Amino acid sequence: MIRILLLGKKGQLGWELQRTLAPLGRVVALDFPEIDLRKPDSLRQVIQQYHPELIINATAYTDVDRAESEPQTAIAINAQAPGVLAEMSRALGAALIHYSTDYVFNGRKGSAYLETDTPDPLNTYGQSKLAGEQAIASTGCAYLILRTSWVYSFRRDNFVLKVLNWSRTQQTLRIVDDQISNPTWARMLAETSAQLLATLKENMAGRVRERTGIYHVAGNGWASRLEWAKAILQYDPRRHEQIVREILPARTAEFPTPAKRPLFSALDCNRFSETFQLALPAWQESLQLASVEQGKSQEQT
Repeated sequence: MIRILLLGKKGQLGWELQRTLAPLGRVVALDFPEIDLRKPDSLRQVIQQYHPELIINATAYTDVDRAESEPQTAIAINAQAPGVLAEMSRALGAALIHYSTDYVFNGRKGSAYLETDTPDPLNTYGQSKLAGEQAIASTGCAYLILRTSWVYSFRRDNFVLKVLNWSRTQQTLRIVDDQISNPTWARMLAETSAQLLATLKENMAGRVRERTGIYHVAGNGWASRLEWAKAILQYDPRRHEQIVREILPARTAEFPTPAKRPLFSALDCNRFSETFQLALPAWQESLQLASVEQGKSQEQT
């Protein structure tokens, strides 16, 4: 049983990873205030205390707009902390799994992004996440950086819950149709991550080192936020609560925000599937399954 240190247990992905990682080894799952990613020395002490063979970083400063006014915090959590994790991974001979984002790209390519495409983030959040990738790579540790996109669950704040809430309070919704990427269910990403690690658990660091690099891992296929919203409402387990009557297309420019968003930031995940023989299902299938499971959960409560 390998020793696994999971950081970010309260987040959408981290919460799911706690469950999916359990069969793989002894999992210690932490989050703030048990760890503070803004304090490198404290972070080093925590890692030294648990002496893991595998570190999984599911933490991030994800408030894209707020990052514009809090760049130092975003950089500390998204850039500097991953560098510390990588340094400690190398010192302990451990492997590091780190999650990144489609927001490292500017969205102007016009087709799905490959791992070999040059990043060019448009906002502070994307810049900080890219800096985190670079910090990890510079240490020479055994790492896998898994870029994903548009992560959702039925916990915390995300686009799916926003659309469901809007549908119960507004008769007309205006949703942007010029932002396009891969909707990704946190549970499916966690399960795929666990399947990946199960294939590597013998000599974890060595086998990760053989495949060290960046991989795109997201829901299969892509959609605009408008298409995604329509599917969310279609699969809503409580459609009878909706009062929405129409969903109209809009442009990102109509909704000014502090941070610029990439428009077409879809990820091509072929490298991941070819390397590990794993892939997430079509985003529509995952959304339907997530909605069904949420409906069952609501019935039980």
